[in-house]
Amino acid sequence: MKEKHKAAAAENKSKVESEQPFMAHLLELRDRLMRIVLVVLIIFAALFSFANDIYHILAAPLLNQLPEGQNMIATGVISPFLTPFKLALVVSIFMAMPYILYHAWSFIAPGLYRHEKRLAFPLLVSSIILFYAGMAFAYYVVFPLVFGFLATTTPEGVTHAPDISMYLDFALKLFFAFGIAFEVPIATILLVLTGMTTPESLTSKRPYIIVGAFVVGMLLTPPDIISQTLLAIPMWLLFEIGIIFSRILMKRREEDIKAHEMTEEEMEDEFDKAIAEEEKLNKSED
Repeated sequence: MKEKHKAAAAENKSKVESEQPFMAHLLELRDRLMRIVLVVLIIFAALFSFANDIYHILAAPLLNQLPEGQNMIATGVISPFLTPFKLALVVSIFMAMPYILYHAWSFIAPGLYRHEKRLAFPLLVSSIILFYAGMAFAYYVVFPLVFGFLATTTPEGVTHAPDISMYLDFALKLFFAFGIAFEVPIATILLVLTGMTTPESLTSKRPYIIVGAFVVGMLLTPPDIISQTLLAIPMWLLFEIGIIFSRILMKRREEDIKAHEMTEEEMEDEFDKAIAEEEKLNKSED
């Protein structure tokens, strides 16, 4: 009976010890999330008084294409307040992204190997930069072209007065679509490095990738050929860039493997040295 109690106690102790690291990780995750939320709220508090100005900057590509003397409208009861409020909150999250990235990296880094850390951090930073680049491309290139096209296609006798809430949803959708589209190089590199595919295999499937890019452009953008093409072409070009970088990384990996590989003669020499050292130790003990 005593042995059974000791075994049960040992089992319970091992369970408690295994649960403690898990709880510690949960507590650490909670603390980091609370810090992130606090930083976002601080940035939001600083931006809230400029919410209307921020919305005006966002709406500038559309306002520049409206006929002279014509403005946007707000059809909702609380839209004039709620829409800039929502935009200020979204901008706060985007501005806090480096801080969010820092805590995400600090949380996952201890569980990674050294070679994984060398690769993961640059990819993580690059993904954020590419996401911002996609948003900038949407704002400075896509928006003026799309709104200029829509302004010329407005039927005669129709007043083009977009609603501010619908415009915000439209802009955020395009920002997200182009931000995700600009992650194509990162996705390509990860697929190659994890062994799921090879650069040669991706190159052979280029025609399907191009067609897929236009299909994605059709699904993620408004139903106009301009925005669809402006999303599909960058996705294709970024795919080609991803292939180039994946080939470079694979070449470096092969060089590292060759540099660390030992020839048969070197392995025999190391084995002979180990045997000689062991014999010396045995003689000294005798």
